[in-house]
Amino acid sequence: MTPILALLFGFAFFYPIVMSFFWMSGGLYYYFRRERQSRARTDPPPMAHFPTATILVPCYNEADNVDETLAAALAQRYPDFEVIAIDDGSSDDTAARLDRLASQHARLRVIHLDRNLGKANALRMGALAARSEYLLCIDGDALLDEYALHWMVWHLASGPRVGAVTGNPRIRNRSTLLGRLQVGEFSSIIGMIKRAQRVYGRLFTVSGVISGFRRTALHRIGYWSEDMVTEDIDISWRLQMDHWDIRYEPNALCFILMPETLRGLWTQRLRWAQGGMEVLLRHTGDLFHWRGRRMWPVVAEYMLSVAWAYTMLLILALWLLGKFVPMPEALYVRTILPAWHGMILALVCLLQFASSLIIDRRYETGVGRNYYWMIWYPMAYWMLNLFTTVVALPKTLLKRSGKRAVWTSSDRGIR
Repeated sequence: MTPILALLFGFAFFYPIVMSFFWMSGGLYYYFRRERQSRARTDPPPMAHFPTATILVPCYNEADNVDETLAAALAQRYPDFEVIAIDDGSSDDTAARLDRLASQHARLRVIHLDRNLGKANALRMGALAARSEYLLCIDGDALLDEYALHWMVWHLASGPRVGAVTGNPRIRNRSTLLGRLQVGEFSSIIGMIKRAQRVYGRLFTVSGVISGFRRTALHRIGYWSEDMVTEDIDISWRLQMDHWDIRYEPNALCFILMPETLRGLWTQRLRWAQGGMEVLLRHTGDLFHWRGRRMWPVVAEYMLSVAWAYTMLLILALWLLGKFVPMPEALYVRTILPAWHGMILALVCLLQFASSLIIDRRYETGVGRNYYWMIWYPMAYWMLNLFTTVVALPKTLLKRSGKRAVWTSSDRGIR
């Protein structure tokens, strides 16, 4: 193999392996240092007093889910809280359902917006209407664990520089192979990454489906940006660049619906990839300042992932070209079949998932049943990341500046 191809294949092979061990070591350190001896989910830490908290539930066409979501939100084992549901101009009967529920529950208030202005705007309206300093924001299809609010408020009230807390989303729908793969992904990848990033420095993003905020921190940075396709990534970066601390609380469980079709999964992950690109491009200038140095590891990790995606694209392009036109020996790719490289990647992936079982067994029983399906994970996850990243970059560069990000109906899986 020529030096050029050796460099390309070396980076394409070693990057996923190095990142897997990076995530595993950080995740296991976090578990043994902070989780193993901590209280159980059903035994949250005591608090000297219980400040008022607000649960914000922005909704757009959530008629199928809003009853379940608000029932779980209203069932929190926390003495002093309110729930605010924001109907963002839904075209179904979400508004009527919310009004009916508000008439039955004194803790619930409803805000009606006359048209679809996006999740960021709905969250802003809810935050401004809230009676409390501590906000817990969830999606309209999310089912909160009954102790989730207690765990989140405990973090926010524990120190004046805690600006946000991200919780632990769990997959509800598992009727297809894609659903089972995502159970393993949220356990062995997303949760592991948040633990590792918390150990090594800053978080790339809070989980938009369950995140807690200090309203003072939101007010300082101007609340959520209405022109970003992923408001959760943007708010995470702006809070941390303003020197607010973001924590991860795995005991704050939230059960969510995820896509179980290829089209739905593609749409969701492309939005995530585009959101990361938008945030990076918007905040590049700020990152060159010394005061933003703690974000540098997060940026470096993200830039390497983008470089890996385009490296893989180049390898695939060279291989395809070699099938139709004569190629110089230095650029001729004979095969892209993984051979022993693929076996090592698969073994590392299974080792990572096994590590996640050690961590996640206290939060969810039976997750190990999905271990078999993780043999397909390297192909599914990395190839999806590859193509969404490649498509997201030009899409972000061509996006009209200042365009409002509005709601779209998402794939909530097969139930």
